[in-house]
Order: sequence, then C-alpha cells, then structure tokens
Amino acid sequence: MERNPFFDNAKLLLIFLVVFGHLIQPFIEASVGMNALYTWIYTFHMPAFIFLAGFFAKGFGNKGYIFKLARKLLIPYIIFQLIYSSYYYFIGKSNWLTDIFYPHWSLWFLISLFCWHILLILFKRIPIYASLTIAITLGIVVGYLAGIGHSFSLSRTFVFFPFFLIGFWLKEEHIMLLKRRSIKVTSLVVMAIFAAAIYFAPEINTGWLLASKSYYDLGMQEFGGIARLLVYLTSTVMAASVLAWVPTKRYHVTDLGGRTLYVYLLHGFIIQYLRAYDVFEVNTVWDILGLIGVSVIIVLLLSSRPVLTLSQPLIECKASYLRKTLKTSQ
Repeated sequence: MERNPFFDNAKLLLIFLVVFGHLIQPFIEASVGMNALYTWIYTFHMPAFIFLAGFFAKGFGNKGYIFKLARKLLIPYIIFQLIYSSYYYFIGKSNWLTDIFYPHWSLWFLISLFCWHILLILFKRIPIYASLTIAITLGIVVGYLAGIGHSFSLSRTFVFFPFFLIGFWLKEEHIMLLKRRSIKVTSLVVMAIFAAAIYFAPEINTGWLLASKSYYDLGMQEFGGIARLLVYLTSTVMAASVLAWVPTKRYHVTDLGGRTLYVYLLHGFIIQYLRAYDVFEVNTVWDILGLIGVSVIIVLLLSSRPVLTLSQPLIECKASYLRKTLKTSQ
C-alpha cells in the first residue's frame, strides 16, 4: 500500500519548525514578538513529532527489532556526540566537553526514542486507557525528582512518552478525523487563542515546554504537577490543531519528509556556527522572513541527495546511496 502523503508532509513541516525554532532562539529575549512565536512553536512541534514517531513504531516486537533500533539510534548518537564535541571545541563553545550520556543539544531525541521503544515492551501489554494514565502520571511525577534531568535524557523521556504512546495506539483512520471541516475551523480558533495568550503573557517559562528540568528548577515545586498537566493539554490540543491543516496531497517535496533524521542530526552544525559568529540580526519583519527562507534552504540542503550520500554511513551505518551513485556513474 502507498504511504499516506499526510505523514511525510507533517514530518517535513515539523522538521522545518525544529530548524526555524533553533534559528530564532537567540533573538527571543530581545523581542516579545519573537518570544511569542518561539513559545507558540514549542507548544506543539516536538509533541507532534514524537506522536508521529510513536505512530510508526507499530512494527515494534518483530524479530531483530531491538538490534535494528540500537543500530539506528544508539550508534549514531555516540558518533554524533563525539563529532559535536569536536565541532563545539572548534567553534569555541565552552560546553564542548560533556559526559557521553549528557546529550549535546538535540541529540537527546535519539536516546529518548530508543527508550520509548523499550518502554513499549511493557506498555503495549496494558490496555490503552490504563497505559496512557500511567504514562501521564509518570510524566508528572518525574518533575518532582530533582535528580532526573538532562543526563541520559531521562526527564524528556518520561515527560514526552505519553505523546509517543498516543501515536502508537492510534490508527490512521483516527488521525484522519482531524481533516473534518468542523475540526479544521475550530483548530484555527484554538491556534489564534493560544498565540494571543502567549503574546500577552510573555513571562511564560519555556522550560516547561523543553521538559528537561525539575519543578524545583522551574520555580514551582508545589504545583508543578498541575502546571505540567496543563502543558500536556495545551500541547495535545495545539498538535492536533496544526496536524489538522497538514495537506494529504503528494507534492514534489513530500518525499523529503522521509529524510527528517538527516536534517535533525545535521542542522546543528549550521545553526551552532550561525550562533557562534552572530551571523544574523532581527530588527524587522523582513529579517524574520529571511530566517524563514534560511530555514527552508537548510532543510532542502540537508535533505539533498549529495548530503544523504556523504552522511548515510554515519547516520544509518550503511552506504546504499553511495553504491547507487557509484553504479550510475560507471
């Protein structure tokens, strides 16, 4: 059966937002508007990305799955952790030397993704409502444990796991219910309300959306669990609202949605260089539009065949693109 273009379109949109969010992050403190845009994106883009990862985890349990998963996620993690350490040292970042299990920047996703699959060994045996209740409870409780944070990506693993689990349990026909006209219209109102709320409440701590800190670090030791539950509700509604508007048609760029891992692992080299040398400034709307264009170029570049050919041995531990290139050149 042909894969529904909706999923690749969604992954392509979300990886663009990942790149764009990382690109504008240095400018959020100087502008209420930029801070609101950044926060608005972060309410949904990683939860939606993780939700889709869970949806495509339905093959979990097949023979050799864990071994293939370790090769796909843990080996690239170790490789890129070492590469990023060297690269950070080269561009003069002070935190270049970290423990192997203290993920550099966006590499936390690889460890968490592996752990989410491992957690499925238990949670797939539990009825859907009970499993989601337990996962949400764990995500709330972990915030009270000050010792669980960025190391091993433990905090994010537990906090974001409910979105992965929802994706695992839902079927394609359930997700396509979002395409109903009534839901799409409602979603516009939802997105606008949250955008306005974030803009007029710019003091919101984005640490709640990054999910890597304890309630103590976020300054809400007593009522952190209630705050996290509200974040769960916000992220779920926002992710559903955005996905409702993802097109189901196949476009020329749709297939790039199947190459998001390359963009995710490689875009940090570009973003961190731009940050280290203050390449961009944001003073006008045109500057923001320029950063949108830069983000598009980064996604297209890192999804291109030459980049895939050169980086596939590091990312997928194979060289099928290189073999095809050599074969066609003969």
